[in-house]
Amino acid sequence: MFSIVIPLFNESKNIEKLIFEIDKVFENYKNYEIILINDFSNDKTLQVIKKLKNNKINILNNDKNLGQSFSITRGVKASKHQIIITLDGDGQNDPIDIPKLLELYLSSNKIKLVGGLRLKRKDSFIKIISSRVANYTRSKILKDDCLDTGCSLKVFDKNAFLEFPYFDGIHRFLPALFKGFGYKTEFIEVNHRKRIYGYSKYGTMNRLFKGVKDIIKVRKILNLKKN
Repeated sequence: MFSIVIPLFNESKNIEKLIFEIDKVFENYKNYEIILINDFSNDKTLQVIKKLKNNKINILNNDKNLGQSFSITRGVKASKHQIIITLDGDGQNDPIDIPKLLELYLSSNKIKLVGGLRLKRKDSFIKIISSRVANYTRSKILKDDCLDTGCSLKVFDKNAFLEFPYFDGIHRFLPALFKGFGYKTEFIEVNHRKRIYGYSKYGTMNRLFKGVKDIIKVRKILNLKKN
């Protein structure tokens, strides 16, 4: 029925617990898969996921570090199902929230994306503030009606996603792209947890400059779509 796509970079200490939690949530489901994309981790992530005894797991391994957008896109293309669920491999997204996103997604065949909103974030002060500024700026310019586009926990339609022109950073602009391509989107509050192991892979300043460039890129894509 659905494919769960999880990009991984140096999450050897987080992924086993996350898979256990997903299995617990969907213990009564049969028709789903978990696609793990190892993005050239330099820790033991690949070794850990290869040892997981779970016949629902499909492992994809990038031969160099290609980033979260590439890994997600690769996972979506490899998926067996039309309904895609994405979440981070660091354990901050709570799998217990997935059923309520799915329920909202399935409530109408017009809805093509349901995104999570981390309204009570468990991150550092500077990360929260910079994210709020970025979300406000992006939302004002792209008018995507989304308070938290950076939340990786999303449910969306595979074919609609594959319509979008790929670029590095696309995963942060899915609400704007879905809406701009004429698809209905919905958003719902989800739990957000502290990272237990590892560290965030993104710096504040480099995300700021790249974010501005990506906003301009998405605006051009949406303008071309309108014309």
